[in-house]
Amino acid sequence: MDRLEAMGLLIDVADSGSFSATARRRGMPVTTVGRKISDLEKALGATLLVRTTRKLSLTEAGTTYLAAARRIITDVEEAEREAAGEFKTPKGELVITAPVQFGQLHVLPVVADFLDQFSEINVRLLLLDSNVQMLEGHVDMAVRIGSLADSTMMATTVGSMRIVLCASPDLLAAHGMPDRVEALATLPSITFEGPASMAEWRFADRGTKAPLLFRPRPRLSVTTAEAAVRAAIRGVGVARVLHYQAAQALDSGRLQLILEAFEPDPIPVSLVHVARGQMPLKMRRFLDFAAPRLRDVLR
Repeated sequence: MDRLEAMGLLIDVADSGSFSATARRRGMPVTTVGRKISDLEKALGATLLVRTTRKLSLTEAGTTYLAAARRIITDVEEAEREAAGEFKTPKGELVITAPVQFGQLHVLPVVADFLDQFSEINVRLLLLDSNVQMLEGHVDMAVRIGSLADSTMMATTVGSMRIVLCASPDLLAAHGMPDRVEALATLPSITFEGPASMAEWRFADRGTKAPLLFRPRPRLSVTTAEAAVRAAIRGVGVARVLHYQAAQALDSGRLQLILEAFEPDPIPVSLVHVARGQMPLKMRRFLDFAAPRLRDVLR
């Protein structure tokens, strides 16, 4: 039995909660995954996973062993990177993830300039509007917009992002410019469904800074912020998005900001990586290269 492989499979199964998901990612039959974990349990003389028709759960022994397996796998990976020279020379593949539109507008130019300077580093840029599990997805660095709940991650704040409300000049001419949150009830609204969607629109009282909530009744609901912005340009309704998502339309005058005095505090934008020991040089070089450039963009 390959003990390290079995440890890795246990980690994948625990993170994904599924034998089948692990099998797909590893490119092996589900039965093979199950057999290798069973072999590990037999070698240890302990049950690590309780399997039911609905879910997988770790036993007490499994929880303890999983924590040790993570440390061992991390140590082995760092030893391999050190042997390959990643701690002495910036080289190898760097996996970075970012939200789709923000990544296209702001991260991709930084990556392109970075590749010009570091010929021995290759980048795989994952543009996704969902947060990838960094350990499970083998992601080195992520751009996150919003508060970070995972304490196992190290974050470098590169700026902040406004949450804005916008509408077309024609819509505002027809309905009037709202001067308070309650007035939004007289305007059609556009909402979008997705990881960054907002079922309730949050504002802040301009005097007390107390939170104000407005639940829109959408005239149109779409699946992306980009579609919401396009619909707002056409005068369908008011859209609430992150500032960068509407920046071009605002700059060109196709959209106008409304209720700016009631905006909530901006949310942080961070470069995030997994907290572990010594950072490979490819990651350190990218962090040092990207952070000031993204700060300039966000400023």
